[in-house]
Amino acid sequence: MDIKQSTAAYEAWLAQRIPVLAGDLRLKHQRMAQSPFPFFRATFYRWVQLWPQVGREVSAARRVLGVGDLHVENFGTWRDHEGRLIWGINDFDEVALMPFTNDLVRLAASAILAIRERELSCTPEDACDAILSGYRAALAAGGGPFVLAERHRALRQLAISNLRDPVAYWDKLNRLPAERSPVPASVRGALRQALPEQRPPFRLVHRQAGLGSLGRRRFTLLAQWRGGQIAREAKELTTSAWGWEKGARGGSRILYQQALDRAVRVSDPFVSVHANWLLRRLAPDCSRIDLASLPKARDEIKLLGAMGWETANVHLGTQGAGAALHDLDRLPGRWLRKAATVMTAAALEDWKAWTKG
Repeated sequence: MDIKQSTAAYEAWLAQRIPVLAGDLRLKHQRMAQSPFPFFRATFYRWVQLWPQVGREVSAARRVLGVGDLHVENFGTWRDHEGRLIWGINDFDEVALMPFTNDLVRLAASAILAIRERELSCTPEDACDAILSGYRAALAAGGGPFVLAERHRALRQLAISNLRDPVAYWDKLNRLPAERSPVPASVRGALRQALPEQRPPFRLVHRQAGLGSLGRRRFTLLAQWRGGQIAREAKELTTSAWGWEKGARGGSRILYQQALDRAVRVSDPFVSVHANWLLRRLAPDCSRIDLASLPKARDEIKLLGAMGWETANVHLGTQGAGAALHDLDRLPGRWLRKAATVMTAAALEDWKAWTKG
C-alpha cells in the first residue's frame, strides 16, 4: 500500500466513525504537499503502518499510554488554577496503548525533519541524544511538571517570547467566517456551559487548525465578557489511528481524558472531554508553540531534553512505566538515532510520492 492508498483507506475508515469535512480535508492535502515536516505531522496513520521498519526490539517494547502523534510542535503553554504558566504536550488526539519507544522515535524523527528544514540548527545525533537523556532523567526522578515560575528559566524565556500579541490573536479569530455546519445540541450546550457566569452572547466561527485533525468537526465560540474577548472550542475525537492499523486489537476507546488524568503534569482547568468531544479555552497564552516563532538565540539541546522529560511525564501515568528505564539498557546501542533515521527516510519517500503527479 503506497501513501495515496494509505491516505484513502484511512480517510474512509475515519468517515465511518465521524463526519468528515471535505473542504478541510482538501486543505489538509494541500498542506501535506508543502514540505516534509507538515506532511509528517498530518500522517500519523501512515507512521503506524511503517512502524515495524524500526525492528522488533524497538517496535515491540513495553506498552504504555502514549501520545502517538508526538512531534516537536506538539508542545505549548496553558494556565493552571493558580494562573501559573505551564508548558508541556498539548495534543492527545492519537493517544493509545503502544510501545514507549514510539513517542521517542517519532519525536526524534520530527526533530530531524525540523533540522532538515532549518527550523532547528543542532545535529540529528545531538537531537536524539538530548531527547533520550531527558526521558531517562525523568524516569529516574519519577517525572515532574514544567511550571514556568521559579524554575525552568530558559524554557520560560522561550515560552514567553512566543506569547502572541493579543490584538493580532483576537483579530485573526474575529476574521474567521461564520460556522455553517449544524452544531449538535449537546455540543452547543457544552460550549455554553464552558463560558463564565452570566453566559454572554456569542457567535460560532469556522476555524481550520492543526494538521493531523484537520477534516474533523471543530466548533469555535467567540464572546465578549467583562471588557475583553474570550473563546472556547469543541473538537471531535475518535479512535486513535493506532487502532485503525491494529484493527480490533488496537481498541476502540478514546483515551484522551485518561492520558490527561494520569500524566505527571499540572492540568489545564479548561480542558475536558465530553462524550467524544474535546472542550478547551483558546487564548494567546494557551496555544501550541511553533518552532518558527521561537527566538533565534535559544538552547535547543535543553529544549529537546525538556521534550524528552515531558514525554516521560505522560508515560509515567501507566503503572510500571518506570521499568522502561531498565528496558532502555537492553536496546541496541544508538537505537534511537538509528530508528529515527529509518522512519525519517520513510517519511521523505512518502512525501515525494505524495507530491508526484
